[in-house]
Amino acid sequence: MTDAKDKLIVALDLPAYEAARDLVNQLGDTVTFYKIGLELLFSDGLTLARELKQEGKRVFLDLKFLDIGNTVERAVASAADLGVDFLTVHGHDTKTLKAAVRGRAGSNLKLLAVTVLTSLDQSDLDEQGLSLTPGELVLSRAQLAKNAGIDGVIASGQEAAAVRAKTGADFLIVTPGIRLPGGDAGDQTRITTPEDALRAGADHLVVGRPINAAKYPKAAAEAFLQRIASA
Repeated sequence: MTDAKDKLIVALDLPAYEAARDLVNQLGDTVTFYKIGLELLFSDGLTLARELKQEGKRVFLDLKFLDIGNTVERAVASAADLGVDFLTVHGHDTKTLKAAVRGRAGSNLKLLAVTVLTSLDQSDLDEQGLSLTPGELVLSRAQLAKNAGIDGVIASGQEAAAVRAKTGADFLIVTPGIRLPGGDAGDQTRITTPEDALRAGADHLVVGRPINAAKYPKAAAEAFLQRIASA
Protein backbone atom coordinates (compact mmCIF):
# COMPACT_ATOMS: atom_id res chain seq x y z
CA MET A 1 0.00 0.00 0.00
CA THR A 2 3.01 2.31 0.43
CA ASP A 3 3.50 2.38 -3.34
CA ALA A 4 -0.20 3.13 -3.82
CA LYS A 5 0.06 6.06 -1.39
CA ASP A 6 2.89 7.54 -3.43
CA LYS A 7 0.76 7.36 -6.56
CA LEU A 8 -2.31 9.07 -5.06
CA ILE A 9 -2.27 12.87 -4.94
CA VAL A 10 -5.24 14.43 -3.16
CA ALA A 11 -6.20 17.85 -4.50
CA LEU A 12 -6.86 20.39 -1.77
CA ASP A 13 -9.19 22.33 -4.05
CA LEU A 14 -10.88 24.11 -1.16
CA PRO A 15 -11.58 27.81 -0.58
CA ALA A 16 -9.88 28.31 2.77
CA TYR A 17 -6.91 27.16 4.81
CA GLU A 18 -9.12 25.93 7.67
CA ALA A 19 -11.10 23.58 5.41
CA ALA A 20 -7.94 22.20 3.82
CA ARG A 21 -6.21 21.76 7.17
CA ASP A 22 -9.25 19.92 8.51
CA LEU A 23 -9.26 17.58 5.51
CA VAL A 24 -5.56 16.81 5.93
CA ASN A 25 -6.18 16.06 9.61
CA GLN A 26 -9.07 13.74 8.74
CA LEU A 27 -6.99 11.85 6.20
CA GLY A 28 -4.06 11.45 8.60
CA ASP A 29 -1.52 8.86 7.52
CA THR A 30 -3.81 7.54 4.78
CA VAL A 31 -2.60 10.21 2.33
CA THR A 32 1.01 11.33 1.91
CA PHE A 33 0.85 13.54 -1.21
CA TYR A 34 -1.23 16.72 -1.67
CA LYS A 35 -1.88 19.21 -4.46
CA ILE A 36 -2.34 22.91 -3.71
CA GLY A 37 -3.73 25.04 -6.52
CA LEU A 38 -4.76 28.60 -7.22
CA GLU A 39 -7.97 28.51 -5.17
CA LEU A 40 -6.18 27.69 -1.92
CA LEU A 41 -3.06 29.69 -2.76
CA PHE A 42 -4.80 32.95 -1.85
CA SER A 43 -6.00 31.61 1.49
CA ASP A 44 -2.68 30.72 3.14
CA GLY A 45 -2.02 27.90 0.71
CA LEU A 46 1.74 28.45 0.90
CA THR A 47 1.56 28.35 4.70
CA LEU A 48 -0.13 24.96 4.43
CA ALA A 49 2.47 23.82 1.90
CA ARG A 50 5.24 24.60 4.40
CA GLU A 51 3.36 22.80 7.17
CA LEU A 52 2.82 19.71 5.04
CA LYS A 53 6.53 19.54 4.18
CA GLN A 54 7.41 19.85 7.87
CA GLU A 55 5.04 16.94 8.55
CA GLY A 56 6.84 14.75 6.02
CA LYS A 57 4.21 14.99 3.28
CA ARG A 58 4.89 15.55 -0.40
CA VAL A 59 3.50 18.71 -1.99
CA PHE A 60 2.51 19.51 -5.56
CA LEU A 61 2.00 23.22 -6.32
CA ASP A 62 -0.35 23.41 -9.29
CA LEU A 63 0.23 27.04 -10.29
CA LYS A 64 0.43 26.67 -14.08
CA PHE A 65 2.97 29.41 -14.71
CA LEU A 66 2.84 31.15 -18.10
CA ASP A 67 4.59 34.49 -18.51
CA ILE A 68 7.72 36.05 -19.95
CA GLY A 69 10.83 33.96 -19.36
CA ASN A 70 12.39 36.12 -16.64
CA THR A 71 9.21 36.09 -14.58
CA VAL A 72 8.75 32.33 -14.92
CA GLU A 73 12.38 31.67 -14.02
CA ARG A 74 12.20 33.74 -10.83
CA ALA A 75 8.80 32.38 -9.83
CA VAL A 76 10.02 28.79 -10.21
CA ALA A 77 13.14 29.62 -8.17
CA SER A 78 10.92 30.93 -5.37
CA ALA A 79 8.80 27.78 -5.46
CA ALA A 80 11.94 25.64 -5.36
CA ASP A 81 13.06 27.48 -2.22
CA LEU A 82 9.89 26.24 -0.50
CA GLY A 83 11.09 22.66 -0.90
CA VAL A 84 7.95 21.45 -2.66
CA ASP A 85 8.08 18.35 -4.84
CA PHE A 86 6.10 19.12 -8.03
CA LEU A 87 5.26 22.37 -9.83
CA THR A 88 3.28 23.00 -13.01
CA VAL A 89 3.98 25.35 -15.91
CA HIS A 90 1.98 25.63 -19.11
CA GLY A 91 3.55 23.63 -21.92
CA HIS A 92 2.70 26.04 -24.73
CA ASP A 93 6.20 27.08 -25.80
CA THR A 94 9.89 26.29 -25.38
CA LYS A 95 10.79 29.72 -23.95
CA THR A 96 8.48 29.22 -20.96
CA LEU A 97 9.62 25.65 -20.41
CA LYS A 98 13.34 26.42 -20.55
CA ALA A 99 12.88 29.39 -18.22
CA ALA A 100 11.28 27.05 -15.69
CA VAL A 101 14.18 24.61 -16.00
CA ARG A 102 16.64 27.44 -15.32
CA GLY A 103 14.60 28.52 -12.30
CA ARG A 104 14.69 25.16 -10.57
CA ALA A 105 18.45 24.67 -11.08
CA GLY A 106 20.16 23.05 -8.10
CA SER A 107 16.91 21.89 -6.48
CA ASN A 108 15.02 18.59 -6.38
CA LEU A 109 11.86 20.20 -7.72
CA LYS A 110 10.13 18.23 -10.48
CA LEU A 111 8.59 20.33 -13.23
CA LEU A 112 5.41 19.24 -14.99
CA ALA A 113 4.08 20.77 -18.20
CA VAL A 114 0.33 21.21 -18.55
CA THR A 115 -0.58 19.83 -21.96
CA VAL A 116 -4.37 20.15 -22.45
CA LEU A 117 -6.66 20.69 -19.46
CA THR A 118 -8.93 17.69 -18.84
CA SER A 119 -11.92 20.05 -18.85
CA LEU A 120 -11.33 20.86 -22.54
CA ASP A 121 -12.58 18.96 -25.58
CA GLN A 122 -12.38 19.39 -29.34
CA SER A 123 -14.88 22.24 -29.46
CA ASP A 124 -12.75 24.22 -27.01
CA LEU A 125 -9.64 23.73 -29.14
CA ASP A 126 -11.59 24.74 -32.24
CA GLU A 127 -12.65 27.92 -30.44
CA GLN A 128 -8.97 28.69 -29.75
CA GLY A 129 -8.13 28.29 -33.42
CA LEU A 130 -6.16 25.09 -32.90
CA SER A 131 -6.42 22.52 -35.67
CA LEU A 132 -5.09 19.54 -33.66
CA THR A 133 -7.22 17.10 -31.72
CA PRO A 134 -6.76 17.02 -27.92
CA GLY A 135 -4.72 13.84 -28.25
CA GLU A 136 -2.47 15.28 -30.96
CA LEU A 137 -1.91 18.49 -28.99
CA VAL A 138 -1.06 16.55 -25.82
CA LEU A 139 1.60 14.55 -27.69
CA SER A 140 3.05 17.64 -29.35
CA ARG A 141 3.35 19.48 -26.04
CA ALA A 142 4.70 16.41 -24.24
CA GLN A 143 7.54 16.14 -26.74
CA LEU A 144 8.17 19.89 -26.50
CA ALA A 145 8.40 19.57 -22.71
CA LYS A 146 10.78 16.63 -22.80
CA ASN A 147 13.05 18.38 -25.30
CA ALA A 148 13.18 21.43 -23.01
CA GLY A 149 14.28 19.39 -19.98
CA ILE A 150 10.95 19.23 -18.17
CA ASP A 151 10.42 16.14 -15.97
CA GLY A 152 6.92 15.22 -17.05
CA VAL A 153 3.44 16.31 -18.02
CA ILE A 154 -0.10 16.62 -16.80
CA ALA A 155 -2.19 14.53 -19.18
CA SER A 156 -5.51 12.72 -19.02
CA GLY A 157 -5.63 8.96 -18.76
CA GLN A 158 -7.01 8.86 -22.28
CA GLU A 159 -3.68 10.12 -23.63
CA ALA A 160 -1.32 8.51 -21.09
CA ALA A 161 -0.47 5.47 -23.19
CA ALA A 162 0.41 7.55 -26.24
CA VAL A 163 2.51 9.93 -24.12
CA ARG A 164 4.35 7.01 -22.53
CA ALA A 165 5.07 5.49 -25.94
CA LYS A 166 6.37 8.80 -27.28
CA THR A 167 8.44 9.96 -24.28
CA GLY A 168 9.79 6.76 -22.68
CA ALA A 169 9.80 5.23 -19.23
CA ASP A 170 11.55 8.00 -17.28
CA PHE A 171 9.13 10.80 -18.16
CA LEU A 172 6.54 11.49 -15.44
CA ILE A 173 2.85 11.37 -16.30
CA VAL A 174 0.50 12.88 -13.72
CA THR A 175 -3.17 12.31 -14.48
CA PRO A 176 -6.15 14.30 -13.18
CA GLY A 177 -9.78 13.62 -13.99
CA ILE A 178 -9.76 10.32 -12.06
CA ARG A 179 -13.12 8.86 -11.13
CA LEU A 180 -14.34 5.53 -9.81
CA PRO A 181 -16.76 3.71 -12.14
CA GLY A 182 -20.08 5.54 -12.06
CA GLY A 183 -18.60 8.59 -10.35
CA ASP A 184 -19.77 12.11 -11.17
CA ALA A 185 -17.59 13.66 -13.88
CA GLY A 186 -18.22 17.22 -12.66
CA ASP A 187 -16.55 19.71 -15.04
CA GLN A 188 -14.13 17.13 -16.43
CA THR A 189 -14.65 15.81 -19.95
CA ARG A 190 -11.70 13.41 -20.43
CA ILE A 191 -11.94 11.18 -17.34
CA THR A 192 -10.64 7.68 -16.56
CA THR A 193 -10.68 5.17 -13.73
CA PRO A 194 -7.58 4.63 -11.55
CA GLU A 195 -6.93 1.23 -13.11
CA ASP A 196 -7.20 2.45 -16.70
CA ALA A 197 -4.94 5.44 -16.08
CA LEU A 198 -2.24 3.38 -14.37
CA ARG A 199 -2.31 0.64 -16.98
CA ALA A 200 -1.97 3.32 -19.65
CA GLY A 201 1.26 4.51 -18.03
CA ALA A 202 0.33 7.19 -15.48
CA ASP A 203 2.74 7.55 -12.54
CA HIS A 204 0.53 9.60 -10.24
CA LEU A 205 -3.23 10.17 -10.05
CA VAL A 206 -4.76 13.45 -8.89
CA VAL A 207 -8.11 13.03 -7.14
CA GLY A 208 -10.09 16.04 -5.98
CA ARG A 209 -13.84 16.13 -5.35
CA PRO A 210 -14.36 12.35 -5.04
CA ILE A 211 -12.26 12.66 -1.84
CA ASN A 212 -12.34 16.28 -0.70
CA ALA A 213 -16.13 16.55 -1.10
CA ALA A 214 -16.92 13.05 0.21
CA LYS A 215 -19.00 12.58 3.36
CA TYR A 216 -16.24 10.34 4.68
CA PRO A 217 -13.00 11.50 3.03
CA LYS A 218 -10.74 8.93 4.65
CA ALA A 219 -12.93 6.05 3.48
CA ALA A 220 -13.05 7.56 0.00
CA ALA A 221 -9.24 7.85 -0.09
CA GLU A 222 -8.89 4.25 1.07
CA ALA A 223 -11.22 3.12 -1.75
CA PHE A 224 -8.98 4.84 -4.30
CA LEU A 225 -5.85 3.35 -2.72
CA GLN A 226 -7.36 -0.15 -2.97
CA ARG A 227 -8.10 0.37 -6.67
CA ILE A 228 -4.58 1.72 -7.24
CA ALA A 229 -3.00 -1.23 -5.43
CA SER A 230 -5.07 -3.71 -7.41
CA ALA A 231 -3.91 -2.17 -10.69
